[in-house]
Amino acid sequence: MHHVILGAGPAGVIAAETLRKHAPADSITLVGDEPDAPYSRMAIPYLLIGNIDERGTYLRKSDSHFDDLRITQVKAKVTRVDAAGKTVHLDNGQSMAFDKLLIATGSHPMRPPIDGMDLPGVHPCWTLADARAIQALAKPGARVLQMGAGFIGCIIMEALAARGVKLSVVEMGDRMVPRMMGPVAGGMIRDWCEAKGVQVFTGTKVEAISQGAEKSLIGKLAAAVGLGSDDDSGALHVRLSNGQTVEADLVISATGVRPAIGFLKDSGITCLQGVLTDEHLQTNVPGIYAAGDCAEAFDMVSGKTIVSAIQPNAAEQARVAALNMVGQKTELKGVTQINVLDTLGLISTSFGNWEGVADGQSAVLTDKAAGRHLSLQFKDDVMVGCNSVGWTEHVGVMRGLVEGQVHLGPWKDRLVQDPTKLMDAYLDCAQGQGRWNGAADERRRSGAGH
Repeated sequence: MHHVILGAGPAGVIAAETLRKHAPADSITLVGDEPDAPYSRMAIPYLLIGNIDERGTYLRKSDSHFDDLRITQVKAKVTRVDAAGKTVHLDNGQSMAFDKLLIATGSHPMRPPIDGMDLPGVHPCWTLADARAIQALAKPGARVLQMGAGFIGCIIMEALAARGVKLSVVEMGDRMVPRMMGPVAGGMIRDWCEAKGVQVFTGTKVEAISQGAEKSLIGKLAAAVGLGSDDDSGALHVRLSNGQTVEADLVISATGVRPAIGFLKDSGITCLQGVLTDEHLQTNVPGIYAAGDCAEAFDMVSGKTIVSAIQPNAAEQARVAALNMVGQKTELKGVTQINVLDTLGLISTSFGNWEGVADGQSAVLTDKAAGRHLSLQFKDDVMVGCNSVGWTEHVGVMRGLVEGQVHLGPWKDRLVQDPTKLMDAYLDCAQGQGRWNGAADERRRSGAGH
């Protein structure tokens, strides 16, 4: 059996290792489109801060790890999948037949349609190559403008601030982290960032980027490291929709990502937002699976299929897909919707349907002076979502209540009155429900209760 895995990120690597463990005689090919060893994108901010070197981003530290496991690595980009012919086509001219295929190509940054995006000094922050360019240019005192203040943008912002740059952030939404936080919470994060010296523009778009005649720090640095001539780069002028123009030495685009699935066009594999999968991570084509940031799987909390691009999901989906690829029928228990964010030292969280649901109830507690905000969302007696700012005591409890779909009974009304009683509710309801479920499972195993 020949298993081909498209994508050498966390999902691809975990799937390859799982396949090898359970199918020691099968052939495994791992296709990655970057020249570097498989690495974690989530480690890039730590690289920019200086906490780790490039090797610290590698998913596996041994140079011989994949050779030792007899996993063949191919450095190329997939251009087309022939599902009917069980063949993948690569940009190096190679075609590769497969018996089972896993699509784990992750996501790629969106490029906004803005004049000047191709100028020197305008970069995404997605690959190790991007990180190298940013490291060379984001020196202390450099003027850096970041486009986007979503989840990824805030993580990058943390790393940039640690490098001592003069930072401006432009977010087209009316608040920071708009897909994770409501207006009050997003506003609190903005206030925090501004108090830390970051210039924040919300409800604002970048309209154009141009290059001025004034020699910029980026031009000097680029010339110094051999990336350009001494006169080929001037300061970047970033025109905003509010009428202002901001000068920058470096512009970083962090305006969001989307699943990297363009190569599946006309393949016959069903794609919606991502590659649509069933509970076994199999697509509509037998023998072809998907996992990670490019996969769309069913979420029990929201009751719909979603792409939840976080590494814990990638790891679990990869494990489940690989087991099914070797014939061990395994179901994905659900998709985790969690976001825990550190923005310049301010911790915020978001779980499940944090915006609430139709006919639901909510409980909100805000103390702006203390920098604390808590919002709980209910459907009947189940907490279906929540988010918080500066509220770190009950992060695990919030996740457990939402993901466990714990029935709160009378505790729901108590939490509506006092959201701070989360731990008491969890200890009473979740543990009690766990004991009941355990007893029910034991009755089923013993044949009772029919």
